[in-house]
Amino acid sequence: MKPFYLIFSLILGFLTGCKTTGQTPVEIVDHYYQSGKFNGSILIAQNNQVVIDTVFGYRDLNNKTALNKEIPFYIASLSKPITAIAITLMAEKGLLSFNDKAVKFVENLPAYTRNMTIKQLLNHTSGIRDYENVLKKKGLSNTDVVYWLHGQDGLAFEPGTKFQYSNSGYIILSLIIEKISKMTYAEFLKQNIFDPLQMHHTTVYESGTVIASKAIGYNKDKEVDDYSILTTGDGGIYSTAEDLFKLDKALRTNQLLSEERTKQLYQTPVLKDGTSSKYGAGWFIKKIDGDMIAQHTGGLAGFRSLFWRNLKNGYTIIALTNQGDAFPVFDFLNDITETLK
Repeated sequence: MKPFYLIFSLILGFLTGCKTTGQTPVEIVDHYYQSGKFNGSILIAQNNQVVIDTVFGYRDLNNKTALNKEIPFYIASLSKPITAIAITLMAEKGLLSFNDKAVKFVENLPAYTRNMTIKQLLNHTSGIRDYENVLKKKGLSNTDVVYWLHGQDGLAFEPGTKFQYSNSGYIILSLIIEKISKMTYAEFLKQNIFDPLQMHHTTVYESGTVIASKAIGYNKDKEVDDYSILTTGDGGIYSTAEDLFKLDKALRTNQLLSEERTKQLYQTPVLKDGTSSKYGAGWFIKKIDGDMIAQHTGGLAGFRSLFWRNLKNGYTIIALTNQGDAFPVFDFLNDITETLK
């Protein structure tokens, strides 16, 4: 029996009696763990009330070192909502405008990016090409990505006309944060987001960073597949489910941003063909039965992450795993959301 599993079993016994038909969220989570599809941390809440908050398995599979709730996981692209919040904080302070051109702040960008705005970087309509499936080396940095962009023959499309997910765009946003704040990306997030929200187990991973007892990444065959690059803005953050829940609550109560600025995170642009994009500022946005959903997933090396938020009924689902490709993220999400109806 793993740590927290006894507690989880007691919760299971309680919540099973709360529904008369179908499976409960706890039963779904238990199934994924018992079938070997999940090793990690899960938190489910409604209206700030936690329904499930537990961990399963090991942070180090080889040495059988058990997980606990304070062990951080690499969250990959769940860093993008945090980058978007940081940029929006700067806009609220009058330090930038979403309509500013990126080159106003980052002078060493290629000439072909001159008409690209901060807002277009936030919602992935800038046309900047994505480095992720091209640049593979360990220790890859933001500088490496900018150098690679100089070797490209231009944007993929005219800014504002299409949606195309680009990690490169969020690296540029990280550089904008650093240029304006005169801090590193890590320092700015710590001072303006992590410390105010008491997200004490959340860290930006930089060269030389030591994170005590962080989760080690593995593949489905339990072979080490750990995080090994150094880009920021698009990724680079380690966190826990409980820290991300603190962020969720802060956004719902306008603790970090004003109500007006918070709403801007969820506003999607209209594209050239008249259709609305499905991505706001750091969040994929969709409507389900009249409810607005803001969500993001992350995946790199042996890590997968999920942050799903129903902005109307207050449901939040957070899942972090360090046995990445064993976890079918969207199957899990579909199964869990079915129980919440």
